[in-house]
Amino acid sequence: MDRSNGYEAVSEEFLARRGSSVWSTGIGVKEVRKWARTLPRGSSVIDLGCGPGFPITVVLVEEGLQVFGVDAAPSFVAAFQRNLPGTPIICESVLESRLFDRTFDSVLSIGLMFLLKAEEQRRLIQRFAAILVPGGRLLFTSTAKPAVWNDAMTGLESASLGAEEYRKLLGAVGISVAKEYEDVGESHYFDAFKGRVE
Repeated sequence: MDRSNGYEAVSEEFLARRGSSVWSTGIGVKEVRKWARTLPRGSSVIDLGCGPGFPITVVLVEEGLQVFGVDAAPSFVAAFQRNLPGTPIICESVLESRLFDRTFDSVLSIGLMFLLKAEEQRRLIQRFAAILVPGGRLLFTSTAKPAVWNDAMTGLESASLGAEEYRKLLGAVGISVAKEYEDVGESHYFDAFKGRVE
């Protein structure tokens, strides 16, 4: 069974396109760097669906955070270990992973949510809540409108539940959305924290 949502099969093409330091100005880099700079230096952050570590995870490392990675594609994990030696990573599905058996100050998940089936997305949101410390920060992407499409890389079906449903699901597990914004690639960011809005 492919736990990488089709990405292991296209890993060579993906790594050639997006998996190296050449892409340090890629889509999402500016948004993630801005978010990372709001986190206390040295705080822990887990990057779920981190891929090869470029162009996103490296931003967290550069900003002085204690970074952990999880990805289900063995080729991506091998590339991550080459790209970010010394940064802990495990090769597991985010839904089945033990996630280092700890909690984190922050969770990042860019370009992963919509690759999962609707029920799996709900489970992942529950996992966000379980591994975040009180007041912990969350940043993930999907699309603002509910939609179904075929992933550009794998051709497999992708689905967004839409911003309204994500806000509802997050609220049900005690996570509040503080801000929402979009990047030039039209990814919709949910910038949230574990706790209630005062």
